[in-house]
Amino acid sequence: MGDTASQTPYSVPPVERALKLLHYIGAGNRARNLSTVSRDLGINRTTLIRLIHTLADHRMIEELGDGGGYRLGAGLVSLGAQAIQGRDMVQVCQPILRDLCRDTGMSAHLGVLDGRDIIYLGREAPNSHLVSNVRTGSRLSAHASSIGRAILAEHSDTQLRQIFSGDLPEPATDKTPQTIDAIIRQAHHDKAAGFAWSEGNFEAGIGSCAAAIFDHTGQVVGGINVSGPEARFSAGGTGRDCALIDAVTSAARSASAALGYTVPRGET
Repeated sequence: MGDTASQTPYSVPPVERALKLLHYIGAGNRARNLSTVSRDLGINRTTLIRLIHTLADHRMIEELGDGGGYRLGAGLVSLGAQAIQGRDMVQVCQPILRDLCRDTGMSAHLGVLDGRDIIYLGREAPNSHLVSNVRTGSRLSAHASSIGRAILAEHSDTQLRQIFSGDLPEPATDKTPQTIDAIIRQAHHDKAAGFAWSEGNFEAGIGSCAAAIFDHTGQVVGGINVSGPEARFSAGGTGRDCALIDAVTSAARSASAALGYTVPRGET
């Protein structure tokens, strides 16, 4: 191949070449043999050498000892971390909530865990009188609400016992777990399912489905749900609405990806 880069009308070829090289090294290619790299990337050897030296000077890549080639450098890692930190979760999730509300016709919410409670940070509601009464800033008991359950499901038994040490809050309904062991069993069930499903668990007549959101470190940082009339969730005894579950879990995956989360190998 010649010394060309795939270009759009506004692309800058030297930048395209540098990005190709970074992606190449980032994919695990150590770039030990410059002739091989030149052939693989379609960059002539002289240009390639200049790119390597420039990227190394700016700590975007770093040389491995004993002719081991190159790897991504601390400067690039730092730049990536700054990009992730600059992505506010509410800002990232608001358009996702909007799409989720539009696609399901139900209220969509974003919440985070604060002690034993969930604080709602975002909300999108449809043009309907059958909407959730939850507002931004509302607090709900985590173990009774679907977002709370989705987040708690990502905690260990030890963490759950620490969170709920002492007396438990008053149950929201007769479906609310009333012992720490019941909370743990509920968390195990929700973890296995991959989402939290509610048919009047928090409020009679209201159903909900929630899934957890993860950040770039793999830590659970929040949850997304939809809520609406319980009839939408009971499906008349025919089973749960798979399309609704897919919509919520897909929204949570999109939010996690936007925050830098990468699914570990072996997981789907």
